[in-house]
Amino acid sequence: MDEANNSVGEVAPQRAHFDTPITLAGGVVLPAFDLVYETYGELNAARSNAVLVCHALSGNHHVAGRHADNPNNIGWWDNLVGPGKPLDTRKFFVVGVNNLGGCYGSTGPVSANPATGKPWGADFPVVIVEDWVATQARLADRLGIEAWAAVVGGSLGGMQAVQWTLEYPERIRHALVIAAAPKLTAQNIAFNEVARQAILTDPDFHGGHYHEHGVVPARGLRLARMLGHITYLSDDQMAEKFGRKLRQRALNFGYDVDFEIESYLRYQGDKFAGYFDANTYLITTKALDYFDPARDYDGNLAAALARARAGFLVVSFSTDWRFAPERSREIVYGLVHNGLPVSYAEIESMAGHDSFLLDDPHYHAVLRAYFEGIKT
Repeated sequence: MDEANNSVGEVAPQRAHFDTPITLAGGVVLPAFDLVYETYGELNAARSNAVLVCHALSGNHHVAGRHADNPNNIGWWDNLVGPGKPLDTRKFFVVGVNNLGGCYGSTGPVSANPATGKPWGADFPVVIVEDWVATQARLADRLGIEAWAAVVGGSLGGMQAVQWTLEYPERIRHALVIAAAPKLTAQNIAFNEVARQAILTDPDFHGGHYHEHGVVPARGLRLARMLGHITYLSDDQMAEKFGRKLRQRALNFGYDVDFEIESYLRYQGDKFAGYFDANTYLITTKALDYFDPARDYDGNLAAALARARAGFLVVSFSTDWRFAPERSREIVYGLVHNGLPVSYAEIESMAGHDSFLLDDPHYHAVLRAYFEGIKT
């Protein structure tokens, strides 16, 4: 632990192997699987202070701290998790896990298919939020955690927190649902479909078995990330950061980069295509599309949430148009209808959907106050 900057310091990923078969929601049976995870802080004697952090679309298990072999790779929520930070590791034992189907070490499309010895590729089954929660429950069993003090996540991670309260209501005391929604709008599904089509129609996709051809569908991934990044930012933030600034004083009168925003999107796309797996991207966006707790309740979200027993903190951001505040309020109304304890905060922020990743003083003060109220 590095108390000087409130960092958890150097951390190392761990791997849990599960050889008991699991039947996924789509009906496919996985005979075995691995989950890669990291932990921060210490589990108390009563095993009552564990907090699960669920990641969003492109996230992973590396929530906080740095790795010895790559000290510049700081955890994606390092500003939130650590000694003295809102999710204080002096009080809580924090677990971050790479979801099944991911590309950071957990079993997924880049893993070897035991039936062929080759990467699963497109043969890896579609997994959904319910599957992630089921595998996370198995990890909790392995760690000796009967119930989470809290499950917290932003965006797709917040959807997992909601699902935890429905699948295992007796195993979660608090859910922190940040910048999330009870289901995607048609517009959001449309964005995901355009991103998937960019990948599926890339000549290097090869039906999802690109590894066997020694290539990756980089162009498709690049376009998917560029599209996604536009939806994560607000118009105000784009205007403040880039405006209509030109890279050079004169216009190119062509299709190369003229504007700073074009340069930024191309950089983000190229970087993403260099490390993220295309099949994982397809799987994860489908999990987003399929999430809908009210599906089996004739669309009645309040009826779906009646199973929950946890306390809730729901947080939204004023300029988040991908998961707008009114979508968070739908969750709040469903919880209030059932008499469940819920706190709600709508944070003024210029940063759009990405606000949940940033070190905003008001936002972090809300999270700190809630975590301080959780008894362990």
